[in-house]
Amino acid sequence: MKLIKVCGMRNAENIRAVEQAGPDWMGFIFYELSPRYVAEMPAYMPQQCKRVGVFVHPQFRDVVEKVKAFGLQVVQFHGTASPDMCDTFKQRGLTVIRALPVTESFVADTAEYTGKIDYFLFDTPTLKFGGSGRRYNWNLLQRYTGPTPFLLSGGLSPQSINDIKTFKHKYLAGYDLNSGFETAPAMKDAAAIANFINIIHNGNE
Repeated sequence: MKLIKVCGMRNAENIRAVEQAGPDWMGFIFYELSPRYVAEMPAYMPQQCKRVGVFVHPQFRDVVEKVKAFGLQVVQFHGTASPDMCDTFKQRGLTVIRALPVTESFVADTAEYTGKIDYFLFDTPTLKFGGSGRRYNWNLLQRYTGPTPFLLSGGLSPQSINDIKTFKHKYLAGYDLNSGFETAPAMKDAAAIANFINIIHNGNE
């Protein structure tokens, strides 16, 4: 069963509605330049799925504080997170995702993280560190031969479901849904997410 992560919410009722759609993980973005930045604790936080904190150029103390305050079980690092920093949080019992842009040389960038993270998130190269809504060439991922599993990201939307269903990879662990499933920045379309999950998990159109 593939993991489904929905990322980039802060409205309590929207969080509640998306949770009912059935994702495995829900991501909260702690990057101030993001239009989905979470500045304060939402009035409701998910109880039925794991909470993911998304950090860009993470600072150790800030991550520790957010993990405690928001009850995070998963951390996702973009930017300058070193293998040692990733390993530190993995040793603390957190699930660690390292986001990497899929460039021509991305495979070489994965090697130093082997054994120090739980998942990669392969995304579209962008100065915004995700949430661009743009898709990259998924065929480049066939160059990746593991051993760390990864989440597919970058321009996933209801319109790309057929392509998503036909993309196969030995180390594909799940899907990261963000801007392609929004009605506005930080507001997700819960019905579209529920439909996506139904199709992915059950094959129902």
